[in-house]
Amino acid sequence: MPFDDEIAPVAVVAHRPCWAREFAGHAARLRELLGALAVAVDHVGSTSVPGLAAKDCLDIQVRTAPLDEECAGRATARLTAAGFRLRPEPWNRTEVVSGRPCRKLVFAPPVGARRCNIHLREHGGPNARFALLFRDHLRADAEVRRAWGTFKQRLAAEVPDLAAYGRIKQPATEALMRGAERWAAATGWQPS
Repeated sequence: MPFDDEIAPVAVVAHRPCWAREFAGHAARLRELLGALAVAVDHVGSTSVPGLAAKDCLDIQVRTAPLDEECAGRATARLTAAGFRLRPEPWNRTEVVSGRPCRKLVFAPPVGARRCNIHLREHGGPNARFALLFRDHLRADAEVRRAWGTFKQRLAAEVPDLAAYGRIKQPATEALMRGAERWAAATGWQPS
């Protein structure tokens, strides 16, 4: 759930080329803050897909190896010292991918900073793969990209409440990802 300073109706906007540049700045800062804890920093989610309509909130994945208690504690200490806020909800601590629970941590930006979500996931984990597959499949398939963007814009126009928007979008995301898995198998896609 958003922190008080993040509360706003859901708005899905046309793709903005500045998102890639903004991600690059955030990625450099995260690498600086996390050092060797960060195996990779990826621009994921809808803002990472050129031409895709999205909420104006960057999703950034930091892959760690492993995301155990020690790594999580060190990463949390470094990010919170820089003003990032650990999201407390259970779904921001664990996500289920293909029936397997996967650990994660999600951080909000410092108060007043550019809207983003920092997702810490274990390098090589199913949930890290999921985020990369979502991005790469939508980058590769213009028809699916257009349909997904149109769906999100219509949904946001009808359901501006973030929690309700997310509940409705979840089953559609699952359907999208079944197609992404077929695409991955057909093309031999592997996470970068």
